[in-house]
Amino acid sequence: MKRRSLALAALLFIAAAGSTTQAKESSVISLDQLKQMFADMRANAGYKKWNVDGPLLWGYFFTDPDSKKLEPVAEYLSSNGYHFVAIYPTDDKSTFFLHVEKVEHHTPESLNQRNLEFYKLASQFKLESYDGMDVGPVEK
Repeated sequence: MKRRSLALAALLFIAAAGSTTQAKESSVISLDQLKQMFADMRANAGYKKWNVDGPLLWGYFFTDPDSKKLEPVAEYLSSNGYHFVAIYPTDDKSTFFLHVEKVEHHTPESLNQRNLEFYKLASQFKLESYDGMDVGPVEK
């Protein structure tokens, strides 16, 4: 699996906010956190070459201890324009991640809407969690 070489501390914090819990109010990534993440991306010199206000490659992550429960979600998202990357175990093999990607243009508000949709999707499929997102430049 190819990982982006740059990682935002803000994204790691935000992704961790939803870890290992059902999509509950207290674990939901807030709009304020997303606004801060976008501000941090704009301010960080390493991200200046990215067009934060244009299309970027967004990765989205779902978790569950049963990898088989992630497969129908992968199929559903693939049929809705997302690129399936992988289903893979954590190091201790206690849970599995589903990773999908899509090139999208987001604002904090639109990313907040996408996250809310994915929390609901995780709940509908009875997954452990929608775990958050990461972002990188669109490769040519």
